Amino acid sequence: MSLSRVRHGSKYRALEYFHETQQWSIPWMCRKLGISRASYYKWKRRKIPREESENRQLAELILEYEESYGYIFGYRRMTMLINRLNRTDYRIKRIHRIMKAIHVRARIRRKRRQYVSSTPETTAENLLKRDFLASRPNEKWVTDVTEFRVPKSKKKLYLSVIFDLYDRMPVAYVVRGTNNNPLVFDTYDMAIQNNPGARPILHSDRGFQYTSKMFQMKLETQGIQQSMSRKGHCIDNGPMEGFWGIVKAEMFQMYDIHDESSLRDAIDRYIDFYMNERPQERFRARTPMEVRTAALAAEEPEQYPIAVNKKIQKYKERYGRTA
Repeated sequence: MSLSRVRHGSKYRALEYFHETQQWSIPWMCRKLGISRASYYKWKRRKIPREESENRQLAELILEYEESYGYIFGYRRMTMLINRLNRTDYRIKRIHRIMKAIHVRARIRRKRRQYVSSTPETTAENLLKRDFLASRPNEKWVTDVTEFRVPKSKKKLYLSVIFDLYDRMPVAYVVRGTNNNPLVFDTYDMAIQNNPGARPILHSDRGFQYTSKMFQMKLETQGIQQSMSRKGHCIDNGPMEGFWGIVKAEMFQMYDIHDESSLRDAIDRYIDFYMNERPQERFRARTPMEVRTAALAAEEPEQYPIAVNKKIQKYKERYGRTA
């Protein structure tokens, strides 16, 4: 595989391929392709430049990683993965160019979420106010429940997650076959068990589990402030919605999911992969677990600013900051 821009390079490679695999005549192919035999043999005897040789090796790495991880990586995350696993410092533009040359791109799909309205017992004020930047672990948590359809059946599985905004870490998750109060309550209990001293703001939508008086009593007992998205404003819980999009886009590409058992296994494996292996650009190619471990051991946790989203900024300027 050549990634150089040699004139007639694709013709030379085709000629070489069909001569070696099909024993087609070189003079005949040269005439058909409109190139001279001398130029072909000159290309054939050429010394491969160091950069092109390195590009070939990178292309092989890209193909290997794409197949291993189920074609979920775009060029940015692929660059982070290559540099992380091989202790290199390749630039994004170079990896992007090679991926385009070998026709590799992320294969992901997103599903629309179905919302079910309910009559809340009590709601809470939106304390988070879309301020998704946290300065340390256990300062701001967001939570939600999403559903997965079990292949070849009418059954569903429900995944409840509590997500820390500092390190983008799922601090607790529970998978059940029923979307009910115990699903959410058990997720919360697990998060507190894993972080016994935590007193974060806990933000959610207005789902029936989060508006129940029993759940709000559990928060009050722990000394946790409750925050809720406004009705019809799913972007108020944007990081959680973004996490669902990542899970559903990547997990089904990475694992063979054909029944309930394989779906449960895929959820467990993907969340472990997300926490421990999936590098994030915002964290300078570190994983959520690495960021969290370092922050919990430090007196002053490292800060990771959120990049400005120009589209959201323009939207706010046009329609107002409360939109």
